[in-house]
Amino acid sequence: MTNDAFDDSAQLRLEIAAAAARLVAQDGADYGSAKRKAARQVLGDAPNRPNILPDNDMIEEQVRQYNALFLAGSQPARLFQLRTIALQVMEALQQFHPLLSGPVLNGTAGPHDEIYLQLFAESAKEIHIFLLNKNVVLDMSESPHFKGARYDAVETASFLWKNEGVHAAMYELDDMRGALKAKADGKVLRTDIAGLRSLLAASLADGMPAAD
Repeated sequence: MTNDAFDDSAQLRLEIAAAAARLVAQDGADYGSAKRKAARQVLGDAPNRPNILPDNDMIEEQVRQYNALFLAGSQPARLFQLRTIALQVMEALQQFHPLLSGPVLNGTAGPHDEIYLQLFAESAKEIHIFLLNKNVVLDMSESPHFKGARYDAVETASFLWKNEGVHAAMYELDDMRGALKAKADGKVLRTDIAGLRSLLAASLADGMPAAD
């Protein structure tokens, strides 16, 4: 009885993850809203079960599978393009120790995805002034701190770079401590310029044509 209930919950969680992955890949939904909408699609009016929602790692894996099944002809080139542009932005912002995160780093980026960076400076104002002096049009907002909910949200500058959306979260220099440390399972959550260059070099070695 217990095993049947466990198997049922695991299957529902997988179905929700797959439905959420479709929303992410097809519509560009964020993981949080995608999993909630997917849960409504799968469960309907049934009472919510505790711990039925999949975690982000499960959704990410389902996005990878979706890309492999339905976007194999276009997604690798799109990912390479975004990584190339991300490198250009990071090089332009090199003095602020840029780190890349999100789908462009983990390899799931598709047609709707944008570039997510984390910048580090004595003050967010330094970054703000630097971008304005480069005539970059900014849209300011806030993002959750990558270290968790107990930390204050950080200012985030959103702008276009070669017609691609870039979201640069602005952190204090002290936040760099441990930022490049991998998770216990070895998963890398962010990378620096050198790491991104290595990813691009690996793509070229696998036969990806260089971007124009």
